[in-house]
Amino acid sequence: MRQLDLFSALQSSTEGIDTEFKSARGGMPGSFWESYSAMANTQGGTIVLGVAEKPTGLVWEGVPDAAQLRTVLWGQLNDRHKVSANLLRDDDVRTVEDEGRQFVVVNVPRASRLQRPVFVGPNPMTGTYRRADEGDYRCSDDEVRRMLADQSDTPADSQIVEHFGQPDFDPETVRQYRNRFASRAPDHPWLLLDDAPLLTKLSALRRDRATGLEGATVAGLLMFGRFEALRDALPGFHVDYRERLSDDPAVRWTDRVVPDGTWENNLFQFYLRVMQRLSGDLKMPFQLDRELYRKDDSAVHEALREAVVNALVHADHRGQGGVVIERYPDRIELSNPGSLLVSRVQLLQGGVSECRNKSLQLMFQLMGGGDKAGSGMDKIRAGWRSQHWRSPRLEESLQPDRVKLVLPMVSLIPAEVEQALRQRFGERFAKLDKTAVQAVVTAQVEGSVTNSRMQEITGEHSKDITSVLQSLVRDGLLTQQNQRRWASYRVAEDSPQSCEASPHLAEDSPQSTPQLAGDSPQLQPNSPQWDRLAGLSPEIQRLLPIAEPARKNKKLPVDQLKGVIRRLCEERWLATSELAALVDRDADKLQSRFLTAMVREGVLELKFPDVRNRPDQAYRTVAGEN
Repeated sequence: MRQLDLFSALQSSTEGIDTEFKSARGGMPGSFWESYSAMANTQGGTIVLGVAEKPTGLVWEGVPDAAQLRTVLWGQLNDRHKVSANLLRDDDVRTVEDEGRQFVVVNVPRASRLQRPVFVGPNPMTGTYRRADEGDYRCSDDEVRRMLADQSDTPADSQIVEHFGQPDFDPETVRQYRNRFASRAPDHPWLLLDDAPLLTKLSALRRDRATGLEGATVAGLLMFGRFEALRDALPGFHVDYRERLSDDPAVRWTDRVVPDGTWENNLFQFYLRVMQRLSGDLKMPFQLDRELYRKDDSAVHEALREAVVNALVHADHRGQGGVVIERYPDRIELSNPGSLLVSRVQLLQGGVSECRNKSLQLMFQLMGGGDKAGSGMDKIRAGWRSQHWRSPRLEESLQPDRVKLVLPMVSLIPAEVEQALRQRFGERFAKLDKTAVQAVVTAQVEGSVTNSRMQEITGEHSKDITSVLQSLVRDGLLTQQNQRRWASYRVAEDSPQSCEASPHLAEDSPQSTPQLAGDSPQLQPNSPQWDRLAGLSPEIQRLLPIAEPARKNKKLPVDQLKGVIRRLCEERWLATSELAALVDRDADKLQSRFLTAMVREGVLELKFPDVRNRPDQAYRTVAGEN
């Protein structure tokens, strides 16, 4: 391979990977260490020295002396006054030459839980950085404190909460837990103990030998606590289950489990209520065990149990937002406060177990939930594969830190989608290999596809996936949105049949031009309004009745249009393009004249407040703005 080809490969391999290019004509750039800290504290990445980023693109200028630059780099890496940790191995730094120019490529791995925060200078409170979009930002004191807490060898949930003890536990919850434990392991010796010794074995009660302090632990209150005790000890604690199964956008949820004073809102009671609702909706064919008795538990039930327990035991229960589980007709979403303690690669590969709340993890394991061997994600994916459903999707967001697991309940390659794509693209689609077909189908079903999403689905290497995606762009099946880390791909709309074949449209219409959800009048094929709506997901199309006043009246008063936007964004994130399509307005004008103002007025909130011009920015109505 020529060195120039290597650089082409480097540029293409940055999709889904955090990559920073820096000029180094004057030696080691000072901003290098901010990016090093930011990447180490986020998902890792690559820094290329010798490339300047200009408004017109990348300028491959090279470095004056690569050997000297590498010597300075290693020297500063091992200087604790410069940076807190050296994460690099020898093969993480390499020199590449091209036509007499030298470039230094530095691969920065994600720091482990014990290494974070990685900070610049002597003070973590002022020198810790993370990555948002493609920029570095200095972490707040709260973010740094949470990283330091995760670094501790003492699990967060083993802390003794002063002035709280066994009387703050709900006796009925303790009794129900004992019964579940006995059903799982009837001969376990701990079951012979009275409640207080049993709770001590479970680390729900603890005595600190060094200080003599004794009482209820954070884990004990979370698992068994009474409503008042949880409210007083952990005022930010919150759990919420929502079912959104109605086609009527005016119906926020069809069922909800939220602390309301009618039940003890500890994790055990929440787990029972949520699992009953999730499992009750599954229509799985029963299986037989070795003795030919019916098994009511399937791989999907096991996967759901694992997913729910994971959200509860990995959550930072002092963080923002609480644990939220949402059930939709086509998916289940589970989100919890806190960051991932292992990298995405480790999580997908399995075998590495890092738990934020180890006492909670033990409690759930003893009653049959949760896995300690680092195979929990494998069980979830195996359960979904057993039904040939689309692969689970993991998302991590910052400010505040949250992790979301999306469990789609739709076919990996729906027959109607594959047929529509064959009609649309003909021979071009028919000749695709398995990975390419999956990429196009995913883009159609999920609205877009990214390199990282394809890694979750196929397990293939990032560079191989990039090659497939770019080939699909060249062949006219996909179009690329954005560049590098934020690159995403949508199905190309280059065929007159594309709109008619779209599975996002109503399937029961007798007409060749389908009627979109809502009461909108029939739109003409190939009209701008039709094209914009055709690209929306069925879930968003169901919002059309709310948007109808704005669609019918282009001179709708400002306060009324804002009211429509506020109702559209209630309890959901909508991008500017989606809102513009719904209300039939120009996207740029809608953002500048309405959305920005509504954020400033506190009516809407940004999904990514730290980077306002992010390409995938979205808006949601602030809670209480009704």
